[in-house]
Order: sequence, then C-alpha cells, then structure tokens
Amino acid sequence: MNRQLIIGDRIISDDGDAYVIAEIGHNHQGSLKTAKELFKAAAECGVDAGKLQKRDNRSLYTREMYDKPYDNENSFGATYGEHREALEFGKLEYEELQGESSRLGMAFFSTAFDIRSADFLAELNTPAYKIASGDLKNIPLLRHVAKIGKPMIVSTGGGTMDDVQRAYDVIMPINPRLCLLQCTCGYPAEFAELDLRVITTYREKFPEIVIGYSGHDNGIAMPVAAYMLGARIIEKHFTLNRAMKGTDHRFSLEPVGMKKMIRDLQRVRMALGDGRKKVYASEASPVLKMGKKLVAARDLPAGHVLTIADVAIKSPGDGLPPYCLDQIVGQALSRDVRADQSLTLELVGRPATAAAGV
Repeated sequence: MNRQLIIGDRIISDDGDAYVIAEIGHNHQGSLKTAKELFKAAAECGVDAGKLQKRDNRSLYTREMYDKPYDNENSFGATYGEHREALEFGKLEYEELQGESSRLGMAFFSTAFDIRSADFLAELNTPAYKIASGDLKNIPLLRHVAKIGKPMIVSTGGGTMDDVQRAYDVIMPINPRLCLLQCTCGYPAEFAELDLRVITTYREKFPEIVIGYSGHDNGIAMPVAAYMLGARIIEKHFTLNRAMKGTDHRFSLEPVGMKKMIRDLQRVRMALGDGRKKVYASEASPVLKMGKKLVAARDLPAGHVLTIADVAIKSPGDGLPPYCLDQIVGQALSRDVRADQSLTLELVGRPATAAAGV
C-alpha cells in the first residue's frame, strides 16, 4: 500500500524525504523576538515545520497544581501556573509567527493540550495538529481534534499497544489523515528505552498510515535509524543554545545539529536506492584498477597445454576475468605468449562468445 499524508503542499510518503518538525515548544522563554529567531534558524536548517505548544492553563490544571510553588532554576514564575502563563503565547503572537513561518516557507502548527486550545488553533486554520503523548488516552480530545479534519500527528510515549489501538480506532473513522509517532517520553530518553523497532510494528499493524518518530534522545543518529525503519515524520526539539533557561533545552538540537540531521536524513533517502543492483560509470576506473584478469604465469610456447600453474591472476582487470579460468585450463596455446601477457579465448583456439559476458 502506498501510504501517504499531505500537510500543506508537502506529500509525505515511503519513497520521499522525512518531514522534519522543529519542536520549538516553549524554548522561546515567552519572548516573541526569541521565537522569531528560533523559527528563522529552523528554516535555515531546512526543516519542514516549526511547532509550538498551546495550553489553556486555567482550565487545564487543577487549582492545586496551578497554585503549586515552582521554585527552581528553570522557573519563570513563583507557582507552576505563573510559570506556564509566562511561557504561553496568545493570538497576537501566534498570528505573528504564522506570518513569519509563511515568509520563511515552512509550515506552522502546534500541539493542542486541551479542547479550548484545539479550537484556538482551528481559528488560525493551522495545517495540522500535534497530540502529545500525555493525551494518547484523552479520547474526548482526540475525537474533538479529529472532527476538525486536519492531519493529526499523535505521539505514543508512555502508552501500551492497547492505548495506541484505542486512539487509532477513535480517530480513523472520523479522520484518516493520521500519523502515529513512536516516542519515549523520558526527558531526555535513554537510548536503551527508545524501542525503534516499534516503528516496524506500527507499520505492520497500521499499513494505511504514515508512521514517524518523536525523539527526546540526545544527538542526531537515532532519527536516521528511525528513517531506515520506515519513519517518515521526524520531530526533534530545537533551541538556539542548549544552555538557555528552560527544561527542554538540554535535549534539544542546536542549529548545527538540526542542519546535520536533515542532511543525513536526505542522504540516507538517496542512498537507499530502489533495490535493483546496478553498475555505475563512477565504478569503472576503480574496478579496472582493483579488478583481476588471467595472464600467463611464465613464457609459454605455442602448442603448450595450459595447467593451473601456467595461469596467474593479476591486476588491472582489463582482460579475461578469473571466472573464465576453467575454460582455458586444458586448452593448447595457438601461439607463443610471454609472462604477464593477457590470456584470451582466441589464444587457446576458442571463440570469444564461448564465455558468457566476455
């Protein structure tokens, strides 16, 4: 089956490049200026989309959690609610970043953490919706977003296969424009807990949808491995500087890392080929230099019947290939030959067409 997902004007499919999402989240620290710098840097790296996170904080958290003291080096407020509000963008900022993304030539969307946030994003007509791992079991939210009708990208960290199947079963009858992301929601995630082979499991279990990978791991190697396993949407957190204040910067990619990851993803797509074994013009010179041919091991007179001891295998490979050895051993030479002279089928009185491929 030719699985595909269309986001904006980009067709995501098995035979295409990975669709790369720069998860900016709240790495902007509540600053629109910093957010614009992040989007610009992401676009320069070649990402396909920049993504934020949208929460309606007052309705999302219990009063106890909202008012809980939040005193640590990464805090932007005295309580957790104040911290979250300091990092939250409203309509003005979203419209500014939406316009900036359009000018930069990349898609702009967000994670909806609640129904009010989903409706907020619907008013902006964002081209896709991300659902965080924490909402894999949030069937009311999944159903609500599915009805909006835009592509849904759902992370599956912290969930069982039953949880994934339930989410799939709820979304697909309403909106088949779905991508499931293998994810481990450790921050950062340990390499031994990434379970990249789940990508293969998802592809086999859900053959009609695109599968992807959301990586909280450090480095750029695992997304390439995920692509090899069939992931075609890759999400990685993105920052300008890993030393910036905030919880997500330490496992985010800086511009240099993001650029290299995208480069490697594009290279591996080209390197995979189409499965057919081919010979390229670029191989001719090396094969000639390193290849071998059959030559006389010593001076031999006309009429001499060749033995294995009379034949040497030497470079360059511009003569009778070694697989023809059995065809000339036991044959008499039609004329004298010198040591290292190339042996041919004509020299032993056999037509050149006698050797397949010669």
